[in-house]
Amino acid sequence: MISRRSLFSLASLALAAAGCATQQPAPVVDRGQVAPRGASAAAVPGCPETYTVKKGDTLYSIALDHGADYRDVIIWNRIENPNRILVGQVLCVKAPAEAVGSSVAVAKPIGPGAAIEKRSLDGAGVTTVPLAPATSDGLKREPRAGKEPYTDQALAAAQAGNTVPAAKAEQKIEPKTETKQEPRDSKEGDEPAWSWPASGKTLSTFSDTTKGIDIAGKQGDPVLAAAEGKVVYAGVGLRGYGKLVIIKHNAAYLTAYAHNSNVLVKEGQSVVKGQKIAEIGNTDTDTTKLHFEVRRQGKPVDPLKYLPPR
Repeated sequence: MISRRSLFSLASLALAAAGCATQQPAPVVDRGQVAPRGASAAAVPGCPETYTVKKGDTLYSIALDHGADYRDVIIWNRIENPNRILVGQVLCVKAPAEAVGSSVAVAKPIGPGAAIEKRSLDGAGVTTVPLAPATSDGLKREPRAGKEPYTDQALAAAQAGNTVPAAKAEQKIEPKTETKQEPRDSKEGDEPAWSWPASGKTLSTFSDTTKGIDIAGKQGDPVLAAAEGKVVYAGVGLRGYGKLVIIKHNAAYLTAYAHNSNVLVKEGQSVVKGQKIAEIGNTDTDTTKLHFEVRRQGKPVDPLKYLPPR
């Protein structure tokens, strides 16, 4: 016969086996840096241009490549953590329509036959008062103020307690001088007045690989702003550029100054052409030099086509 102890042991083994057969594996959370399918900039209304994040991209490099301020990119895409963007994520890289357009109220002239309502303070009644007739251009010209132009005759009459009709008063009207307006250059405001950012010789020229030029210099030599503008980046967030300064000159142009040993400006600071913004160095490179780039609408262009001849 089977003892009670044996029956108890067999029952325990059966319960354990049943529990193992029904237990589900622990959930696994995917922590990979890949954006979920469908992640896009569709949530940003009116986004005119998007970019899909690739491996090795940073928010700063994406903004530089598209001629934008990285802080604007953060705002346009509602990014909570600027240090974490995902491969495959679609970002808006140009100002959405809602960011650049706004409804502007336009004042309209009072049309002919317009009237205003006159209400008594006690609310007893409402009286409609017609306005003065409008002129042919739709603008209300009357009533006019009854002030007379200043003349010696008007002053004497006022001191004597008399009034002088404005039509009879001697008016001193200065003759109008026509000022000839110079025709505005179509490139004005779009083409900065450029100057060289450093005094050294050119070590390398522009190519699709270099995206700019290298200028020789000694450690600590001044780096100058190539044109007036606003500092939109100052830091070490772009791999391969070392200590970097980026200046936005207008809606079309950015300039970048890389490998500095010391940065002398801060983000948001306005600078003028020729102002010292940094010192030449060799950060993130094996040669002491200034790497200089010009970006037009976010695309690298040859700086030698813009800088004046030396």
